[in-house]
Amino acid sequence: MDIREQLEHLRRTVAQIDRRYAQPPLPPAALPQPSFTPRGFVEDLISGNVVETPHGRHFETEKLLARGKRHGSFDIADLWELPPDLLAALSEGAIPDTPPGRWAFLDTETTGLAGGSGTCAFLVGVGRITADGFRVRQFFMRDFAEEPSMLRSLAEHLADFDVLVTYNGKSYDQPLLETRYRMCRTRHPFTRMEHLDVLYGARRMFKLRLENCRLVNLEQTILGLERQGDLPGEMIPYCYFEYLRTQRAWRLAPIFHHNVMDIVTLACLTGLIPAAFRDPAAICCRHGMDLLGIARWLEVSERLEEAHALMRRAVDLGLPDQHLFRTLFDCAALEKKLGLEHAGIATLTDLTLSPNPYRGRAWQELAKHYERAERNFAMAIECVREARRVEDSEALKMRQQRLEARLEKNSRQRSLNLSGGVARVPSGKRASRKLKAS
Repeated sequence: MDIREQLEHLRRTVAQIDRRYAQPPLPPAALPQPSFTPRGFVEDLISGNVVETPHGRHFETEKLLARGKRHGSFDIADLWELPPDLLAALSEGAIPDTPPGRWAFLDTETTGLAGGSGTCAFLVGVGRITADGFRVRQFFMRDFAEEPSMLRSLAEHLADFDVLVTYNGKSYDQPLLETRYRMCRTRHPFTRMEHLDVLYGARRMFKLRLENCRLVNLEQTILGLERQGDLPGEMIPYCYFEYLRTQRAWRLAPIFHHNVMDIVTLACLTGLIPAAFRDPAAICCRHGMDLLGIARWLEVSERLEEAHALMRRAVDLGLPDQHLFRTLFDCAALEKKLGLEHAGIATLTDLTLSPNPYRGRAWQELAKHYERAERNFAMAIECVREARRVEDSEALKMRQQRLEARLEKNSRQRSLNLSGGVARVPSGKRASRKLKAS
């Protein structure tokens, strides 16, 4: 068989194999149809507008939560009723009197969580309190080239507000946006705005009770709201880069929803947390740990009477042992500063009745009281001895020796005074002078 016959035989063999494994084409109706548009524009998927500015174009959308809606346990209608001086105490007087309609609640979604000049805020949401409910406007750049336009429109929108309210915004959101404005060679709008970061108040109030003070955690534990199907924050940068690569706009919907939820939660917490610092006596609270957190802030702020009252309320509500004994010791210290000596002694005495980390210190404070205030050195020595039984130290040993020496000296002095007070018969010239004088 020559070469041509061999090639012809090979062709026939290949053809037979192809016919054996060939599949008939599926009819057009049987082909799987995509349930979404593989490549779609954001404006086709999310209701909003493409906004044009002198720096280009970007996308904006707005969502309204009507007054009748609730966000967990919080009623949206209550936001409009917030007092203008609500933020004064938590801002330490920086925001004395500003209507709620002039507060801008801001949150960003970024291309990374580490920050730095390479991180962009591709979505910025700004919430505002209005008479008809709570509105959230979102500024979105569909591509990196739209950043200058988005930032320009954001600055114009923030011109209507006097106060910026964020959650961890002082450390993250505002510095990041300021960097982006500088890199776009334009002025940022935050210089004239007072900034309240609610995270600091949340930590003061809840850090003793909660494992962490992340916004989603407070949303669950304080507002009683658990998100269903929410996109985790750490996945947001990945989803945005996936959108840039594939232009599949449906990947953006969870990001827009996540941003709205964060801003609404921030607004509701702003209606709750600053109120606790504004009027601590009116707090309606079921957890002693929360009251204790505010009480410690009041103590640092030199509002001692309010701090003492809240600490006593916290003890009455109930505290874990690790916080109870310290709180009682702090109460005794405040009672001493406020001139409530008898209450302070009673509190310290209570601390000495059971084993606890502050028992020895309570005995020491009682020793100081009996030594300095009552000049009862014998009682002070007994208190030092009890303190040494709990936890001995060289300082306590020296204090006991000093008190014992002081007590012995006083005893000798009293003996001399008693012996010096006995009547004696005068003699000589001194006696005659006294007789004449009499």
